[in-house]
Amino acid sequence: MKIISVAGARPNFMKVAPIHKEFRRHKDLVHHLICHTGQHFDENMSKVFFDDLELPPPDYYLGVGAGSHAEQTARIMTAFEDVAQQEKPDLVLVVGDVNSTLACSLVAAKMGIKIAHVEAGLRSFDRTMPEEINRMLTDSLSDFLFVTEKSGIENLKREGIADNKIFFSGNVMIDSLLYYLPKTDRSGVLRNFGLNKGKYVLVTLHRPSNVDSEKSLKRVVFFLNEVADKRKVIFPVHPRTRKKLIDCELLNTFNDRIIISDPIGYIDFLALMKNAEMVITDSGGIQEETTFLHIPCITIRNSTERPVTVEIGTNRVVGTDLHKALDAVFSLLKGEAKNGDVPPLWDGKAAERIVGTLLT
Repeated sequence: MKIISVAGARPNFMKVAPIHKEFRRHKDLVHHLICHTGQHFDENMSKVFFDDLELPPPDYYLGVGAGSHAEQTARIMTAFEDVAQQEKPDLVLVVGDVNSTLACSLVAAKMGIKIAHVEAGLRSFDRTMPEEINRMLTDSLSDFLFVTEKSGIENLKREGIADNKIFFSGNVMIDSLLYYLPKTDRSGVLRNFGLNKGKYVLVTLHRPSNVDSEKSLKRVVFFLNEVADKRKVIFPVHPRTRKKLIDCELLNTFNDRIIISDPIGYIDFLALMKNAEMVITDSGGIQEETTFLHIPCITIRNSTERPVTVEIGTNRVVGTDLHKALDAVFSLLKGEAKNGDVPPLWDGKAAERIVGTLLT
């Protein structure tokens, strides 16, 4: 059986890595290829591939780069069609909700190739998010829908997906986290940044609603400066956000207690996350990882497609009103954190279940 797994952005590789490892255990049954679309690429990506995630170089690198959603999706489709025609896979496996996920699913569907979607069924119910459109359309095209939490099952059934296509597999992000967590003990990232365990706030903000306009960026800088009056802050900045900060002449307006860094590799970032007092984010995957690690998380968004992190885990979705977010930060600093639990099947065996289903 020939399977091509598609990844387009860094979080995708955290999801593909445990699946690739599991496929390698069944080399007599499956020939597994990895296609990196190049939707996102930075210099740290090679480190993520070779050092952190122990993945081989991708079998295909499409190098599509940035562009509007339409331009990027079209370029990925054109390039991936060539790959699919050459390899003639039995199945295309896609993960998450980026443009690469939808683009390659469309190509596979039109060529009559079966599709497996890992992380299916998640819904924010906010169609202003491009990711929500990608999730919905990919799920409607897929033959195997692997779900991370029970809300995903409910969403898919409500949308008319047949029961025999839906599989509650657990969360491959947690597979990666568990596999690589022991390596964080050898990370020197806290020492390198002068941070003390449990005495700093880790921040990741990248969504357009938070960082793509001067007005929103000014609010973010004010908010983080207020947080930094109470605790040290480390803020690994996305290259696009850094450029915007420079263009708006805001990069030098941060509090001296805020450490601005380039994007950080997976192992070092995991070390920062597990040792933080709290995490402030607008990322989806980080909501899951902090829940597993029992680290308080404040999500600067109006909704989440991962409700289990709020219902069971340590996540608080506070909206984009940064005054409310600041209240939530101060509440956590007073010790008013949630006693979160780990959701069902977040046990490090999701990839085993996924591969077992596909090879049955």
